[in-house]
Amino acid sequence: MATLDELLLKFKDIAANPDKQLKSYLESGKKVVACAPVYTPEEIIHSMEFIPMGVWGADIEIKESKQYFPAFICSIMQSILELGITGAYKGVSAIVIPSLCDSLKTLGQNWKYAVKDIPFIPMTYPQNRNNKNGMEFTKVGYERVIKDLEDATGAVFSEEALQKSIEIYNAHNEAMRKVSNLLIDYPQITASQRSDIFKSAYFMLKEDHTKLLNEFMNELKKTSQVENKKIKIITSGILADNKNLLKILDDNNMQIVGDDIAHESRQYRVDTRVTSASLDALSEKFGKMDNCSLLYDVDKKRANYIVDLAKRTGGQGVIIFMTKFCDPEEFDYVFVKRALDTAQIPSTLVEVDRQIVNYEQAKTIIETFKEMIE
Repeated sequence: MATLDELLLKFKDIAANPDKQLKSYLESGKKVVACAPVYTPEEIIHSMEFIPMGVWGADIEIKESKQYFPAFICSIMQSILELGITGAYKGVSAIVIPSLCDSLKTLGQNWKYAVKDIPFIPMTYPQNRNNKNGMEFTKVGYERVIKDLEDATGAVFSEEALQKSIEIYNAHNEAMRKVSNLLIDYPQITASQRSDIFKSAYFMLKEDHTKLLNEFMNELKKTSQVENKKIKIITSGILADNKNLLKILDDNNMQIVGDDIAHESRQYRVDTRVTSASLDALSEKFGKMDNCSLLYDVDKKRANYIVDLAKRTGGQGVIIFMTKFCDPEEFDYVFVKRALDTAQIPSTLVEVDRQIVNYEQAKTIIETFKEMIE
């Protein structure tokens, strides 16, 4: 039985070394399908005996992908393409890219020309998703993903296998929600360590990650709860996994007690109904998803969701990590800020980018925010 420290190091190693994970899977004879942000249908990919591996880019210098993208576009997309062009995904059987924002749409089209050895499979989602027509549209999109995977790899889809994969993913969703809630009571787990737990999920089979999570939670519960002298915060945004940025939170004695991060908890809010019509159930699941800047919501309920999250978890303030050039997040910011101000919950905005090297400005903003809410 691994100790708590050993488990935390395991999460860290997996989160920091996706290339090692990919190599290990390929050398063992397994096939891998890359899954771009944000809501790639991993259950389908998993059911067809592929390893779904998340690709959210990396903190690297952009060179080759500049030929395909303008400078004023999300650096997550730029770095994903950069990694594809430079061979970081060599051996991957295909990449599935959803089309929930304009940047993702251009990523898919550019991928076809820039990375010819890895087939691009689009997943086209509707924005008006929670009605009969929207769910039927989503189902057709899933059927296309299945056909494209079969054509590109020779794999065969099975309804029975998809039902089993859905059960595996529901169990993982539940475990991720549990660990997020459990960590509220254990401030000794740092922001960096919390990020490792979430990030590592993208590079492992979900059933294996669930086992690791359950082992971690069992060990954590054995430790003594310490007096919480940390500042409790909520984080919001698309991505917040940069180690330099997380270190600033840790250095300022901040504890993440909840998040509205697309790369983190947004993935695990909704389960799929287990039924013999699994594609219908997956479409229904997507229809029920909400509180995300990439999902159409005329009422902007996400703003009040963040307010309620802060109140439920005891969050003393909200840090909004704004991905540079992310239009959906920028549009939502006005509504989120207004709701937080109305609820008298302090908030601050920190701009993040995959190509930022110096986080001194972010450090100053977070230190000032700390003084404001202490």
